[in-house]
Amino acid sequence: MPIIRSDEGEKEALLHASRLMLVSARTAPKSGGVDDILTAVVFGKEKEALAEEMDKIGEERKIEGFKRDAKNLKDSEAVVLIGVQGTWSLRMNCGACGYATCSEFDEAEKKAGLDFVGPTCVFKALDLGIALGSAAKTASLLNVDNRIMYRIGTAARRLNLLPGATVIIGIPISAKGKSIYFDRP
Repeated sequence: MPIIRSDEGEKEALLHASRLMLVSARTAPKSGGVDDILTAVVFGKEKEALAEEMDKIGEERKIEGFKRDAKNLKDSEAVVLIGVQGTWSLRMNCGACGYATCSEFDEAEKKAGLDFVGPTCVFKALDLGIALGSAAKTASLLNVDNRIMYRIGTAARRLNLLPGATVIIGIPISAKGKSIYFDRP
């Protein structure tokens, strides 16, 4: 009689859940109906390399939060990366980016900061937030522990895991007896 043990079944379920999270991010509403969201699931050796890059950034910047989040990532089965191509405008002339018009924004030099490339169109940032919320909700509906983490995106961009993304955020996922993403030091 075939038996699926918990470790094998949970790992398979988490990878399936991560794929459903990608669908949620893709189908989340987008400003002007323009989809500039990029997604990926990272696991195995690539996930470990991502966590190592986070540790490296923590050392370089002397920020313990990177090391704490890297440990969370190492203890996770996978991470869903969600990014956006945010350095072009929707031609709304809203000024939220700091420029008077979208033409000024579009003509402005795009620069890489320590973590992301900017300036970013506020509507693209909103699209990213909606996609993240949609993906996290899907994980929650499937009883998959998760947490949205900025620092994962910093390392993912340095490793070019989502080519073309100017801002990336990570959502690690796990299934343990207690969520590993809370009560952190």
